[in-house]
Amino acid sequence: MFEYISGKLMEKNPAYMVVDSHGVGYYVNISLHTFSLLKDKNEVKLLIHFVVREDAQILFGFAEESERTIFRHLISVSGVGANTARMMLSSMQPAEIATAIANGEANLLQKIKGIGAKSAQRIIIDLKDKIIKTNIQGEILSVEYNTNKEDALTALTTLGFSKIQAEKALKKVFANIEEDAAVEEIIKNTLKILN
Repeated sequence: MFEYISGKLMEKNPAYMVVDSHGVGYYVNISLHTFSLLKDKNEVKLLIHFVVREDAQILFGFAEESERTIFRHLISVSGVGANTARMMLSSMQPAEIATAIANGEANLLQKIKGIGAKSAQRIIIDLKDKIIKTNIQGEILSVEYNTNKEDALTALTTLGFSKIQAEKALKKVFANIEEDAAVEEIIKNTLKILN
């Protein structure tokens, strides 16, 4: 029903914003991610997801389309409601959630309050293919899911390199080799950069 609401930001806190649009004040629930992007603004445009329940009509607002897309995917999973999805987006960046789902990293999702082992597995099972097919994490992150790349990253961090340092080196390596290169070849080429 609502695509977006734009107007003057009348009230803001990490959980909601009140937006005055042509004399009507809209109470919009937001994530911490959206709050951090818009907290210094006076005029805002929030992309909206409208939830109608028997006892309430609730607006959820997002600063970015990628965040709204992740939110909509999350609430499509059985047992994950709008408030749980908002909690997830407040605990992790949309890019981190997309990457964790695409990589099958249930342990990262379980760090979020309210997400147990079963919920994390259900989210991954239901959404992994959707995330990879629609390349959501590719839109948000420049690094796409690659099993050999992940194995190489694990090996490099085990060898004592920092994850950030290893990821930067891997990005350089993948600019010059095939995407389906063997793990050993990836590691050898990355070590040349790191040493």
